Amino acid sequence: MTILYNLFFLLFSLLVTCILLFLLRVVLIKTGLIYIVKKKWRSIEDCFHVYQFFKVPEFNEGMQRNQLYHKVLVYLNSLTFIEDSDFTNLFTGKKPNEIVLHLDPNQIIEDDFLGAKISWINEDKTLVLKIRKADKRRVLRPYLQHIHSVSDEFDDKKRGLKLHVNVVDHQGDRKERWRSVPFTHPSSFETIAMESDLKNKVKSDLYSFAKAKQYYHRLGRVWKRSYLLYGPSGTGKSSFIAAMANFLSYDVYDLDLSKVSDDSDLKFLLLQTTTKSLVVIEDLDRYLSEKSTAVSLPGILSFMDGILSSSCGEERIMVFTMNRKDHVDPAILRPGRIDVHIHFPLCNFTAFKTLANSYLGLKDHKLFPQVEEIFQNGASLSPAEIGELMIANRNSPSRALKTVINALQTDGDGRGALNLGRGSCEKGSRKPVEEIGEPSGVFCKEGANAVKELKKLYGFLRVKSCRKSQSFDLNSRQNEG
Repeated sequence: MTILYNLFFLLFSLLVTCILLFLLRVVLIKTGLIYIVKKKWRSIEDCFHVYQFFKVPEFNEGMQRNQLYHKVLVYLNSLTFIEDSDFTNLFTGKKPNEIVLHLDPNQIIEDDFLGAKISWINEDKTLVLKIRKADKRRVLRPYLQHIHSVSDEFDDKKRGLKLHVNVVDHQGDRKERWRSVPFTHPSSFETIAMESDLKNKVKSDLYSFAKAKQYYHRLGRVWKRSYLLYGPSGTGKSSFIAAMANFLSYDVYDLDLSKVSDDSDLKFLLLQTTTKSLVVIEDLDRYLSEKSTAVSLPGILSFMDGILSSSCGEERIMVFTMNRKDHVDPAILRPGRIDVHIHFPLCNFTAFKTLANSYLGLKDHKLFPQVEEIFQNGASLSPAEIGELMIANRNSPSRALKTVINALQTDGDGRGALNLGRGSCEKGSRKPVEEIGEPSGVFCKEGANAVKELKKLYGFLRVKSCRKSQSFDLNSRQNEG
């Protein structure tokens, strides 16, 4: 009897204990006390382990961005552990109704890798890795490789292009000299008016460059390339740059030389650019002729192909634009500093037909022979001017063509007349281009008044000098094959 009583008492005690433990677990989970218990338990565990700390700063000693810092930050922001943190930052994402989490300063994130407990501490512009010494030799290198692969994969899926602009260094510390915004320019090689043969040459050149890392290294050359886009204002150079960026999925660094204090400041700005980017300097000939920048000619030459440019120029494309290149120092234009020359002339009849097809949906029209005759007589406007006239009269293609004809007769004042039969006025010559986009407004005045009003609105420059035209010069020292 006593044995049965003891057995019953033992079973009853076990049952009560299980019920109490279950109720305790429910209370801990419902009230959040379980997180306090876990934190206290981790503190007790820390007393019996020796840890080692590794810092990952945002900038290295040369004030160049630390790529590992970016990769670790992307990796940590993708972890589910960030949701279990005591606090974190919430931001709206790029997609509708998307909420994303981002680390807060001094926030601690815990991670598990190959059975090892790893912690990250987000300090001021530095990420600190905390790992047990007993686990370091076994997991540190594989863990960092894991971070690289995950962040690269995450970047490929989530990466949005950015436009970076340089700002004046008021504080003198040379930190954060670039400000960025999302790059959303819609231009692409499918939406610009360009002859298919020329377009294919440009795309092939860019594609070959993007895939030629091993080729460049085998030659002992830096994996970078430079383009010169030259021609009058309004001929599509900026749209072409945007198309290049979208084609390659590269960020754009728009460098304003007027905000650069000296040669060393220009070098520092180059140091802060990243790989997979287009570094753009527009209107370089104006800066050189007007001397409106504190940067010297040797400083610009060093920027283009100096030791520093070679050291931090991997997988970068430099793009320079000019209105004219005939008055520029030949040292700037030599191969190695400029690999590809692309001329953007005023509009000719071939380019006009491309614009008419894109803007008005016209492949042929009874007024086309009259337009062709006017072009053959030497009159010309920029593709931007003609494009805006077509946009303003897009609801009536016939009226749009008449407006262009009147503008060419009254305002296309013989620009390019000396090039009659060749160059920019030659029928069938290959020309870049103006972006084809959705019209944004209506402006229905005709002829000279239309162009004058458009010039007031858009600041078009009238270029009255003669243009000797070439379409596309691939002056490359090496072809990537």
